[in-house]
Amino acid sequence: MSSAGRVTAACLAVAGCLTAAREAMGQTKGAAGPDAGVSPEPPAPFAFADFSWVPGNAGASERPLSWGPFTGEVRMDLAYHDDASQPIDHTISGSSEAFRSDELQLTQIGVGGDFDYDNVQARFMTQFGLYSQATPAGDASPSRGQWNLADAYRYVSEAYGGYHVNALDGINIQGGLFLSYLGLWSYYNFDNWTYQPSYVSSSLPWYMNGLRVQIFTSDKLKIEPWIVNGWESYGMFNEMPGLGVQILWAPAGWLRFAFNQYAGTDTLQTPGRYRVHSDDSVMVKYYERKGASLLSKAAASLTLDAGCEWGGYGGTANGTLAPAGPVACMNGTAAVPAQFFLGLMAYTRLWFDRDLFGFTIGGGAVDNPGRYLVLLPPINGATAATGTPYFPEGPGQQFEAWDTETAFDYLPNGYLTFRIEYDHRVASVPYFSGHLGVTPIVNGVMGNTGLPGSAVPGWAPNLVPTEDRVTLAMLVKL
Repeated sequence: MSSAGRVTAACLAVAGCLTAAREAMGQTKGAAGPDAGVSPEPPAPFAFADFSWVPGNAGASERPLSWGPFTGEVRMDLAYHDDASQPIDHTISGSSEAFRSDELQLTQIGVGGDFDYDNVQARFMTQFGLYSQATPAGDASPSRGQWNLADAYRYVSEAYGGYHVNALDGINIQGGLFLSYLGLWSYYNFDNWTYQPSYVSSSLPWYMNGLRVQIFTSDKLKIEPWIVNGWESYGMFNEMPGLGVQILWAPAGWLRFAFNQYAGTDTLQTPGRYRVHSDDSVMVKYYERKGASLLSKAAASLTLDAGCEWGGYGGTANGTLAPAGPVACMNGTAAVPAQFFLGLMAYTRLWFDRDLFGFTIGGGAVDNPGRYLVLLPPINGATAATGTPYFPEGPGQQFEAWDTETAFDYLPNGYLTFRIEYDHRVASVPYFSGHLGVTPIVNGVMGNTGLPGSAVPGWAPNLVPTEDRVTLAMLVKL
């Protein structure tokens, strides 16, 4: 199998490649030996430089859990979040990574790895811990039809197989459940510069279920079209699948671009409503001094997003019994509201003392009328499928927000990160958990009441427009 196949099978599930790329780079530099005189293989994709500085691409250069065609992987994400509101139900609202306050919790327990033999590829990773409950709750597609897709995939974050074609600089044809590229940050917190991503990343899909083709035209460029069931969904919301493409380009070791485009019909039982989205990032390493005892490296990222929905009736709006009326991309009216998404996030990260310490600061902002990409607060057990009248999501509902994150990391080696982080988030409407929380209290007893997300007579959630949170995390990746 070619070195390009080894690279893409092992580490191109997310927007990056480090360990296998380094190994392949050594292989493609082969000196005289038994293969002398044989035409050299094409350069391994993105192996011409060390891209471990790229957001979503952290990790050691060695893979200690390797046996023959199998490269194992173990992830552990232990976190403590202290929300300044001190919600009495310990529930954090509006986050795709932080779920409980003032408790030690395991966000992710992942065990799996990559198989690669005779051009056949496979990757599998579990997702035990809070991810196994919170991630499926954000997908409304299992409510359409029979067989509980949320439970079928609940404990799996990645599971796909594929075949490597020895053409160009390598082509991978892969199908199954794979991680999304939209939003720049990785689904796994170990890989990122911060624990809590900004709204742009947190609002976009973490995974997709379908088929993708990774086409490496050179060691600096990947073109990857995909056809999936939908926008972060196990099943299909309507009859049209989601279509998309990523273009990943690294013209130099200090510069990287990611362009992601998507189109689909992703409003449940509303086949006449269409969605388009563009997510584009640039990453720059603007300083490096290897071995420096003070500042050893510095990098920055900028992500810009724009998208919208348009189209007519069908189904019901989240949290109400009213028809889901038509919406417009721009220039909305009272009868046909505008429904779009505009967002940005920017970060800079510094590494100190030979990359032993890291410091990140950044944040972003979004404008999302219609709230079609806003994470639903888990009020009375609400999910994306149930909605809730306490936080309606539908035409005409406004939502603007901004946030900032500051993180300090201790990196004793490439397999372990200790992180302390401060997050400040603001929304234009009450959105975050206040002191009285989002779990009903009836006759002095706290607990979900009635159908998930439904109204409870005499009770209302305590939502506030700002959140301040401190996170302590220990992140492991072997």
